[in-house]
Amino acid sequence: MTVSPCNADFFVYNKELCRFLLAVQQNCIKNNVTQIASLSLEIDWVDPLVVLERLAQPKKINFYWENRGKKEALAAVDAVAKLEIVGKERFAQSEEFIKECVKNIVCFSRTNQAFSGTQFLCSFSFFDQNTQADYPFPAATIFLPRWQVAVKNECCVLVLNTIINADVNIQRILQIFWRKIEIINSIGYESQTLDYSLPKFSKQSVANPEKFKLSVLSALEKIQSNHLNKIVLADALDVRSNADFNLIQSLNNLRQLHPNCYVFSIGNGKGHNFIGASPERLISIQEKQLMTDALAGSAPRGKTPAEDAANASSLLNSMKERHEHSLVIDFITQRLSQLGLSPQVLAPRLRQLSNIQHLWTPISARVPAHVHPLKIVAQLHPTPAVAGTSQEIACHEIRRYESFERGLYAAPLGWVDLEGNCEFIVGIRSALIDGDRARLYAGVGIVAGSDPDKELAEVQLKLQALLKALV
Repeated sequence: MTVSPCNADFFVYNKELCRFLLAVQQNCIKNNVTQIASLSLEIDWVDPLVVLERLAQPKKINFYWENRGKKEALAAVDAVAKLEIVGKERFAQSEEFIKECVKNIVCFSRTNQAFSGTQFLCSFSFFDQNTQADYPFPAATIFLPRWQVAVKNECCVLVLNTIINADVNIQRILQIFWRKIEIINSIGYESQTLDYSLPKFSKQSVANPEKFKLSVLSALEKIQSNHLNKIVLADALDVRSNADFNLIQSLNNLRQLHPNCYVFSIGNGKGHNFIGASPERLISIQEKQLMTDALAGSAPRGKTPAEDAANASSLLNSMKERHEHSLVIDFITQRLSQLGLSPQVLAPRLRQLSNIQHLWTPISARVPAHVHPLKIVAQLHPTPAVAGTSQEIACHEIRRYESFERGLYAAPLGWVDLEGNCEFIVGIRSALIDGDRARLYAGVGIVAGSDPDKELAEVQLKLQALLKALV
């Protein structure tokens, strides 16, 4: 049941909410503390992408997340608490920040819908420090949004997180809360008006294919000399449009073109957005049950059913692709075991996307109560699927081969709620957008037996898939 200023339940709910906020304020006065009140209310269904379009502000951080397969989506605008840091302790410091915030959060909710409560939104860069001084995102950003709209199945929930202390005006908070609901309700009918749009570019700076192939050849020499087993090399494509890129239309294109992927966007409040459609989940935890994916080894989709089946069979039977895949499985199981978890490796299968297919092995484990999700994220990042093995050597070589800053590319992005449920993905198939400029990223895993021409073709396939979505 939804509550709004337009129906009979409004007065009862408003009275309960007012009583709750006044009690929180009295506690703040009595104990000389500041708390965060998290108010959740089920509202009429609305497309969170349209909410993002209407509520996002140029100088406020924002976040978008959608998984159509799971019927989940959220849009978040502004921050009531935020941490931005760099350095080797970024995961541990982010964990402590979340724990400290949770101690001060009090919740008022009329819904128990999963995925739709109070969530901390997180993004990390690939490396713990960016070497490019003007890269627009820090090595870690954790924030509790001021406003969030989340959809799970057909349930839509609005969350307001607001600071409560001795000085706040409770009636003013209530007025803002109900006014925001009226605004969101008024845009509900617009949720079906987003159309798929074709990209228009005035200039495209094509990445240097010969340089990339030379990097692959050099990496193969290091693999043959047993310097490392695998390295993931990425390439970047710079694109300029004849007008500013349309963030909302690009995200809408991504979710239509890639319905089996996680579509995401994080805006830094300074005009930059990092967006993409990732097929790769890093971890998901629901009620202490963890799921993670070993996703490595790729082949293109076929133009006909017969060609598609042949490509799939070739992928499944390729010693080179299976070796690349096994490196990721071994890494994940070892790292989870080091945290005291007992990973269970499920049967391998194919993950088939619109333009590419991957070898995919799900891995599950039970999470002990004392292990925070960010401890697992820190333990797994970066996996061999986005870095290589051994990890330290591969990361050193990546810095040497790649002339651009990875930043948020191939790094963890996701959310954590108050109960320790979470979902993090790996920010691949992604782009950094700045006005009329965009930098697209894609990478491939190089192992013994890799062919430079085929690896270049795979990178270009991934870049073109993303390019099709930008407007």
